[in-house]
Amino acid sequence: MSLLELAAWQGLIHSDGWVEGSAGQALVVEPATGAELARVGVAAPSDVSRAARLAANAQRDWAAQPYVARAAVLRRAGQLFIEHAQEIADWLVRESGAVRPFAEFQTQVAAEECFAAAALAAEPYGQLLRTALPRLSMARRVPVGVAGVIAPFNAPIVLAIRAIAPALALGNAVVCKPDPRTAVSGGVVFARVFEEAGLPAGVLHVLPGDAAVGAAVVEAPEIRVIAFTGSTGAGRAVAGLAAKHLKRVHLELGGNSALIVLDDVDLETAVSAGAFGSFNHAGQICMATSRHLVHHAVADDYVRALAAHAEKLPVGDPTGPVALGPIIDAGQRDRVHALVTGSVEAGAELVTGGTYDGLFYQPTVLAAVTPDVPAFSSEIFGPVAPVTVFHDLDEAVRLATATPYGLSLGILTRDVMAGLALAERIPTGLVHINDQTVNDESNAPFGGLGDSGTGSRHGGAAANLEAFTETQWVTVRGDLPQYPF
Repeated sequence: MSLLELAAWQGLIHSDGWVEGSAGQALVVEPATGAELARVGVAAPSDVSRAARLAANAQRDWAAQPYVARAAVLRRAGQLFIEHAQEIADWLVRESGAVRPFAEFQTQVAAEECFAAAALAAEPYGQLLRTALPRLSMARRVPVGVAGVIAPFNAPIVLAIRAIAPALALGNAVVCKPDPRTAVSGGVVFARVFEEAGLPAGVLHVLPGDAAVGAAVVEAPEIRVIAFTGSTGAGRAVAGLAAKHLKRVHLELGGNSALIVLDDVDLETAVSAGAFGSFNHAGQICMATSRHLVHHAVADDYVRALAAHAEKLPVGDPTGPVALGPIIDAGQRDRVHALVTGSVEAGAELVTGGTYDGLFYQPTVLAAVTPDVPAFSSEIFGPVAPVTVFHDLDEAVRLATATPYGLSLGILTRDVMAGLALAERIPTGLVHINDQTVNDESNAPFGGLGDSGTGSRHGGAAANLEAFTETQWVTVRGDLPQYPF
């Protein structure tokens, strides 16, 4: 029996394919075809209040369990992601428009995140402190209580599980608000996996909903930490609301990542990397290569080769043999197209692409892109590769730092040490020498700077402990001291 068939049998999903919600139902639509896949319940802010209270009550017993018990649930969840990888990937392909390799990558990452979180449960959680008094003094990490996770549509498995798994492993309960456009692959899947893995009832709540539901997650007094992934604009709103309620918030926001191509590269290999960085998942990745900064000596050849790669990439229904699936919806497609047309009007050269059929946007290459062109300064979130020429390393640094984003950086060069030296001059959360900008591993700290977020808040034991625990000072005396009062 499949994971979601079992959900229907247990009543999580009704026989006609929807989940109950106080705000009614929403259609789950396949962007490639417009077909209705399911109907899901939509949460209201009142659902968040109730879920947060239930989560806070359930969290105490969950945190009190031995770490080995929590680790066992996470290991079982990881195994379930492996066992049901095909079914989950099918939903990712149809619901989010991901091509199958990207969908399968997400299920693999989900399993790895769960296994890493299982190990996190056993990490040392404190330190002994020196003290001038006759007592034992220590600092220990304790669960925050309830963590709120707000995740987007573009990689719904990866961008939620990297917060859900470590938060649970460290003894927290979780209230997760997925994007309603990916409510099954980014929501119901987690509810089913963790229920089947043995997570106690009430520890995880999944509430698809709109911005008002997200605001309710931030405002709920039981939820003490917010892990938000989304646009920079929405992140600012979340941060402002969290500050009003004196809550910690971990923001992983937009990107406008640069790929710097020096003149000593093997051109064909460099172009292949650049094409992947810009066109993978139709560019709907925060780390996407949004700016190709290319040395003038190879720039013309780079543009020609990049356009040739773009023109060979098949675009279409991701259930078939294509390289790019659809943009998630018409609103996002129109935003991408406006950036392309606005850039051409501002002086950029449209080398190839710039057209669409329905939600299928052709891989696009723009040349002669300068810093005053919209495609240079904005997060595109579509399959567009803007190329800007530089003449020396100082100019490359100026161009790379000419936007407020600071998520990922790629530098392609045969001189690795020169690449490292160049990277030190460009503030960014992630740096990849001789690779494109889209990289992620469960054991590596992940996060951006500036308009890209609040630093490394996910990945690796240190970052996850910092994100989902509080530091508590504890002292212990053998006898009660005498005070002169």
